[in-house]
Amino acid sequence: MTLYELLDPILAGMGYELIDVEQSASGRLLRIFVDKEDGGISIDDCVAISNHLNKLLAVEGIDYNRLEISSPGLDRPLTKENDFIRFSGKLIKIKLRIALQGQKNFTGNIREVNDGILGLEVEGRLLHIKLDNLEKARLVPEL
Repeated sequence: MTLYELLDPILAGMGYELIDVEQSASGRLLRIFVDKEDGGISIDDCVAISNHLNKLLAVEGIDYNRLEISSPGLDRPLTKENDFIRFSGKLIKIKLRIALQGQKNFTGNIREVNDGILGLEVEGRLLHIKLDNLEKARLVPEL
């Protein structure tokens, strides 16, 4: 079982969404990115998650020196189909694994997501992109 698979249901049970898990090459730093639907992560959220995960990781025998709990930031990565549904209408930047129309990088608005296909409006045209062809997808911060 991966660390992501271990933490995802635990955090979901606490009302949070696990976005990503990063572990340093030495394994000493463990960084957990979390979000919640009703408005983002506060310092109190980070403290509660940290306290809970410190105990869980000790019980599971996961070795680390420092645990960091963080918000994914304004340019939040989108990794799951539900992320694209949740942020429908928002501007995103994507990078494809396999080029579409000779291009791998696009910026556009999420218009629809159906059965693993993203409808992305780019410069007035609607592109249909398979989610499994996405290498990276991030929100573009609204200023």
